[in-house]
Amino acid sequence: MAVQLNHTIVFARDNRESAEFFAHIFGLEVGPQWGPFIQVKLDNDIDLDFATFPAGMEILSQHYAFLVSEEEFDGIFDRIKAKGIEYWADPHHKQPGEINHNDGGRGIYFPDPAGHGLEAITRPYGSGS
Repeated sequence: MAVQLNHTIVFARDNRESAEFFAHIFGLEVGPQWGPFIQVKLDNDIDLDFATFPAGMEILSQHYAFLVSEEEFDGIFDRIKAKGIEYWADPHHKQPGEINHNDGGRGIYFPDPAGHGLEAITRPYGSGS
């Protein structure tokens, strides 16, 4: 069997809020609660397990990038704009209100409610000419 990522834990201030935010923006469904986790299943059978971080402790921001189709990108971008979420064309937030066209595709960076950096791209890095 090949090594495959099965799931990862995404720490949040409120696991339900973050799971619902993520599912809404990416056009997915919030799955069942399993113990302290709220699950969102990605299309490649990977689960993001959202967990509430203990009160008073600081969440270390992580970066999560997702490869999506052009059509999915349109929906994601529309939902980001409809919610008034800040977005950037770059990971250093130097190009606000823009998307990038790296590798002949489109990409966008934006925050989730816990402060994690989310990214949606339509082409894998290094795939363009």
